[in-house]
Amino acid sequence: MPQKLIVSLVPSLTELLFALGAGDTLVGRTRFCTEPEGAVEAVPIVGGTKNPRVERIIGIRPTLVLANREENRREDVEALRAAGLDVLLTDPNSVPEAVAMILEVGVQLGAEVRAQALAREIVAELRVPLRAPPVRAFAAVWWNPLMGLGSQSYGHDLLERAGFANVLAAQPRYPELTLIALRDLHPDLILLPDEPFPFTASHAPEFEEIAPVKFIDGKLLWWYGPRLPEALRTFRDLAAQAATW
Repeated sequence: MPQKLIVSLVPSLTELLFALGAGDTLVGRTRFCTEPEGAVEAVPIVGGTKNPRVERIIGIRPTLVLANREENRREDVEALRAAGLDVLLTDPNSVPEAVAMILEVGVQLGAEVRAQALAREIVAELRVPLRAPPVRAFAAVWWNPLMGLGSQSYGHDLLERAGFANVLAAQPRYPELTLIALRDLHPDLILLPDEPFPFTASHAPEFEEIAPVKFIDGKLLWWYGPRLPEALRTFRDLAAQAATW
């Protein structure tokens, strides 16, 4: 059977490709696909997640393009499909959906054994008892305007399964709000990730007037795939620690 030729338009799916032992099938990636470091650099770049070079991708003639409903534009996906390319459009908005996606990608790549092993590792982490009552948390997404992590999203489900209660659970996706509105939500902890907006120590003072601040690795919050077991462990431990503060 001819080897698959894959173009990935999603950084976390590029990383997943290598985790499943199929990195040698990757023939195109976005400039944001930088993981695993040391393994992707030789793979040609085909633009960004929001502005892929569609004609170049079509010229490569991959057997499969990995895309995501949130990260990639509908018109680009439709153009690739109109050119006859097979596009796997992923859209995990919860941890179980991410597990299902991993298994589906495994089937597409002929890497079912590794995908099933990763899925079992994730399920095992989900079964670990939480060690404290839920901690009310706010996870920032963007600054100016301030946006937070709401429900109906992968990050929300991940945090809640790790022992947090999202103070924006009543709002979908990534709502805008003010610092005054955030204060009125009474979070116990504010999480500041380094992506998609690179929050730094310079942003901490305004948030610290509301609640303690914890800087976190954004990839653990946003990247579904091989980071999921570590993400569940990290946020579970953080929730347990925060409950004692």
